[in-house]
Amino acid sequence: MDLTDLDIADSVLELIGKTPMVRLSHLGADLACPVVIKLETTNPGGSIKDRPAVAMIDAAEKAGLLAPGGTIIEPTSGNTGVGLAIVAAQRGYKCVFVMTDKVSTEKVSLLRAYGAEVVVCSVAVPPEDPQSYYSTAERLMNETPGAFQPNQYFNPANPQAHYETTGPEIWEQTKGRITHFVAGAGTGGTISGVGRYLKEQNPNVTIVVGDPEGSVYSGGSGRPYLVEGVGEDFWPDTYHPDVVDATVPVSDADSFAMAHRVTREEGLLIGGSGGTAVAAALEVAAGLTADDLVVVLVPDSGRGYLTKVFDDGWMATMGFDRVDGTVISDLLETRVGDLPELIYVSPEDTVRDAALTMRKYGVSQIAVAKGEMPLSAAEVIGSVSELWLMTQSYQSEEILDKPVEDVMQTALPTIGAGEPIDRAAELLEHAPALLVLEGGRPRTIVSRTDLLGFLSPHDERT
Repeated sequence: MDLTDLDIADSVLELIGKTPMVRLSHLGADLACPVVIKLETTNPGGSIKDRPAVAMIDAAEKAGLLAPGGTIIEPTSGNTGVGLAIVAAQRGYKCVFVMTDKVSTEKVSLLRAYGAEVVVCSVAVPPEDPQSYYSTAERLMNETPGAFQPNQYFNPANPQAHYETTGPEIWEQTKGRITHFVAGAGTGGTISGVGRYLKEQNPNVTIVVGDPEGSVYSGGSGRPYLVEGVGEDFWPDTYHPDVVDATVPVSDADSFAMAHRVTREEGLLIGGSGGTAVAAALEVAAGLTADDLVVVLVPDSGRGYLTKVFDDGWMATMGFDRVDGTVISDLLETRVGDLPELIYVSPEDTVRDAALTMRKYGVSQIAVAKGEMPLSAAEVIGSVSELWLMTQSYQSEEILDKPVEDVMQTALPTIGAGEPIDRAAELLEHAPALLVLEGGRPRTIVSRTDLLGFLSPHDERT
């Protein structure tokens, strides 16, 4: 049957783009300036990354870099992988994707559903580390015959895809009335491509990056944060700072809270990075007038974050939610003295250093973590206790000069600052101490002694 006169696409790739816009009618109700979302969740792969995925493969095929039967290898937070997997399914390529361990399990399962191989690496290592997901992808490239890495962080086809599709769509949908464009920046392809197009149409359009606190784009070191798929720890070639007018840093807590608000108040299920962008957009819009128009791009759906951002247990354990009644933070407020909030040593410190640190502060349990405060949960990699070190030292005095990472114990169980005291009591039946998280970051350690000291006078008063 001839289908040429019917409104039917020949392949799923023809369904990429032409995404809708919707006004934030509830969250933006009190603002003079209208705020509208460019909803990229309607792409076949559920995210904006479908656009550069097909563009990068088209460019590779044209340049002879990817031959039939070849293998696509790419480090990704998930969404680019899905886009590439869709193209691969249509054109007969194999896929291997490298992801960090902060990525939700749904994303890993999704890529495997498309037939891709997934390699998971630690997020708490620098890009140059052999175990980083960038280095791992490079190693796999060298080991795999016929492999091609789109390299979304350095591939000019990435921002070009948004210059040719996303930017023109926004300009046409707003009839050129857009005054501010807000989006997150991971590879930087979206903000760079859309920003360049919009400024060519009207140089007065303001381009704003909504960025996780800690990302290099907003002046951080790039150390781990919890929002996925946005922000960076290095400067990609695909990020063009010359088109960016402002950057708004947004905390993990505010990003996740906004994702929940948009979902529950607007009926739009969005992810944490969408929450980052919307939070930044509302901050920008607060100072504008009815003559302005803010467009904020939401890159993906919240369906990929159901076991994290939209899981009450995860949010509580990470210290984002607080229950009614007496909670861990109440215990912390009763502490006295000049002790640092979190006492820890670095993996390369010696066992002797760890013992001296515990003696200095009069504590029996400390964490082992990479980096400086404020730390992220991913940077806490172990723990050591006074009893453990005494046992190890008794067996061999030479151990005192070894790095802590050679003898450390596993990381302490975690508990959120807003979780109930009863929860701490349950966990401490099986562990000597707990690492308290607040806003996704380690705050301190509480021990059985701390809990008993808090509960004893409390019980006497009641």
